[in-house]
Amino acid sequence: CQPVPKPESRVEVCDLNPCPPRWKVTPAGPCSSSCGLGLAAQLVTCVQILHGQEVSQEEHLCPVAEKPLTSVPCVIRTCSYEWSFSEWSECSTSCGNGIQTRQDFCLSSLTHKPVNPLFCRRFPKAVVVRGCSAGPCPEQEGTLSPGAELQPVAPATHLTTAAAATEHRYKNLDVSLSAGPPEQTKPGGGEEDTAKRSFLCVCGNLFLNATGIINMTGVGSKDCTVAIGRPLREEISVTILESSLNCSAGEVLLFSGRMMWRTGCRKLPLSLINSRTNTLIVKQRVVLPGNGVILQYNSRTAAKKYYQDCDQQLFGPQGEIVNPVQLPNERQEVVCRTFITVAPRQRISLRALNADLGSEGNHTPFNYILVRDVSTMKTVVFHGKQQFLWQSTGSQAEIEFHE
Repeated sequence: CQPVPKPESRVEVCDLNPCPPRWKVTPAGPCSSSCGLGLAAQLVTCVQILHGQEVSQEEHLCPVAEKPLTSVPCVIRTCSYEWSFSEWSECSTSCGNGIQTRQDFCLSSLTHKPVNPLFCRRFPKAVVVRGCSAGPCPEQEGTLSPGAELQPVAPATHLTTAAAATEHRYKNLDVSLSAGPPEQTKPGGGEEDTAKRSFLCVCGNLFLNATGIINMTGVGSKDCTVAIGRPLREEISVTILESSLNCSAGEVLLFSGRMMWRTGCRKLPLSLINSRTNTLIVKQRVVLPGNGVILQYNSRTAAKKYYQDCDQQLFGPQGEIVNPVQLPNERQEVVCRTFITVAPRQRISLRALNADLGSEGNHTPFNYILVRDVSTMKTVVFHGKQQFLWQSTGSQAEIEFHE
């Protein structure tokens, strides 16, 4: 090219637009579990290259659909022991709602044979009870679930469903015909207004007295739910004083407690329901206006202890829960529980304010909080210093504090 004049060398800008923001992922942190499947946290940030430098940007500038996971599965080694479960049992009822159960046992990963459950006590365990539905019950067969036969009690004088007559009939009993806790009763303008509120406002209330009468007739709504609550050391029994439910129309009465679910319609009057626990939810489904039941409930000391000394029962509406401290004479494998029951019209919100697990040497994957939504039997586990907000779908929750 020597005979040809050489042009001048120059540089031209080919694109003035900066590169778009992108996601940046740092290497994963330590695995949350010392054995078996765990989770490793990784830092995901939005960055952009400007003038050859990496500059952090707000997350909304990066494509949301392409954001990598902030935690990834990890396995360090196979655990020596693990929980295993049997198949779910058949539904406890042949029709309607019931429960299913399964057995849990601790397995050695080397021999694949069951060992003492103490070897697995450090590992979270899945639920062993869940709800099930066997379909609607045929009308001709009645609506009482198998195993939930109602027990007869001593005969009583026939009761009328009229509000004024019912008020007069029960005024000499050592129980109160009320619509809810005393603090929920509003001042009225006379006996007629009091009786009217008593019958129309009973739904959605929580009854905490040792004994009482609940009138669910003429409530004006298709579904009416009430709850009864007592201290852990007690159990509740309910007597159906009167029933005007129309079974052929699909009207039914449902009882649910911890590990119990019963339905009934026919032969309800003068029958007895034993909850065997300290809480009981009663739900009435009516179709025809004015129909319903009148219940009398009582509480007594439980025949069998179904709770531990470090367990506690809360009825709300708000408060602070501190991880229960185990007593010196308790076995260390005991898991402390907190049971929460609020009025059926309310829901439960749990917010973790602080988690202090001591020194770094005491932090293990086995320190966790398990929260169970009783209405759906779904559980969620929170580890370490995780500050969480949990909300229920129903009016009952259970909390387990592990280690």
